[in-house]
Amino acid sequence: MTFRKYLVLAGVTVFAAAGDTLLSHGMKQAGSISLHHLQGLVLALLNPWVAVGILLLLAFFASYMNALSWADLTYVLPATSLGYVLLALVAKFALHEQVSPMRWLGIALISGGVGFVAGGPALTAHGHGDGTKSSLVAESEPDVSTVSQGAER
Repeated sequence: MTFRKYLVLAGVTVFAAAGDTLLSHGMKQAGSISLHHLQGLVLALLNPWVAVGILLLLAFFASYMNALSWADLTYVLPATSLGYVLLALVAKFALHEQVSPMRWLGIALISGGVGFVAGGPALTAHGHGDGTKSSLVAESEPDVSTVSQGAER
């Protein structure tokens, strides 16, 4: 995997954790909102913490889409699980939230699964019923049957 791809995965992790943190901080300031009272929703959106949090979450979404364009969901999602650890640390020390030992255990188990995922391929090969490969894999790997047929002619 290239440095650029690691950077994209890091972006997914950091943008999600930072965006969620700022959104949470802003919504605690804004108070309870309801879809039945649109004025409260608009005021919440005008809160600077909420607005910056939304912008960071848009950056997360763009990075996430980029990562999904070159890797499977089953690779991208676990590979970004460091965000759970980062988010728990920020929630504990910056937002002063209580993080129970069971939550820490859950975060550790999720993060531990990254080791299993990181050992596999980022993109799985999808075969068709006729023995050909999908266009994603076919672009990067030559079809051996076509190469051997060309050599016989």
